[in-house]
Amino acid sequence: MRKEKKIIVFEDKKIRGVFHNNKWYFSVVDVIKILTNSPNSNNYWKVLKHRENQLVTICNPLKLKSSDGKKYLTDCANKKGIFRIIQSIPSKKAEPFKLWLAKVGSDRIDEIENPELAQNRVREYYGNINICIKTMEVVT
Repeated sequence: MRKEKKIIVFEDKKIRGVFHNNKWYFSVVDVIKILTNSPNSNNYWKVLKHRENQLVTICNPLKLKSSDGKKYLTDCANKKGIFRIIQSIPSKKAEPFKLWLAKVGSDRIDEIENPELAQNRVREYYGNINICIKTMEVVT
C-alpha cells in the first residue's frame, strides 16, 4: 500500500488514514463511530469537542476520501492524539483501550524508575524472536 493513504480495519469497520508530515493521521469520526455506535459520529465529535475543547488542538483537518468518492477535510489525529481522544469517550467499547493505555503507561514509569525492568523486557522480546528464528527450518 502506498504511503499517502491507509485504511485500518477494526471489528470489520474501516478507519481512514493519511500519511502527513512523516506521520500517520487517522479519521477521528471513524474511530468515534466504531467505539460509540453513534448513528451520527460527526455530531458526537462536535459535542465532544465542545465539552473538551483542548481536543481540537491535537487534530489536523486533512482531506480524506468519503463514501461518495470525493475528498473532504476531515479532523484527523496521529496515534498519540487518537489515544487521547479515546480516553475522552465514555463507552464500554473504549474501556479495553483505556485499560491497555493505563497498563503501558504504568509499565513505562516503572521502567524509568527501575531501568533493569526495561532491559528484561527487551531481552525477553528479542529472546523470543531468537527462539523463533532458531526453530525455523529451511526446506529446499
